[in-house]
Amino acid sequence: MHFIGKINVEIYKCVTDDIVTDDVIITDERISHIKERRGQEFYDTYASQFADIIQDPDFIFRDRINTALVCKRFKQDGKYVNVVIRLAVSTDNPAYKNSILTVIGESEKRFQQRLRNNNSLYKKA
Repeated sequence: MHFIGKINVEIYKCVTDDIVTDDVIITDERISHIKERRGQEFYDTYASQFADIIQDPDFIFRDRINTALVCKRFKQDGKYVNVVIRLAVSTDNPAYKNSILTVIGESEKRFQQRLRNNNSLYKKA
């Protein structure tokens, strides 16, 4: 288990108001999943940005119950990087933390499609 950073719980209340911690972690299994699905280069490029993405998102969408799709655009390559976070709530095991499930890269075109087809719960001012 690796500590990534902390979220601003007030921002993430748009997904659920039952968040019990501001800590965010990622497991070795999830790191392996990201590397398998997105490639080592993708992971190496964006892993150092995970904390910034979750702490200062451009958009948040609902993914599943108690799960947020957190989006941030990176100016250097024009790509959106989306982090899927399972938020720890009061009905979970008390030892659970908010956890990164996966990370996805998206082109501008694909992100614009996401904006058209999904309602964002949060948009950075």
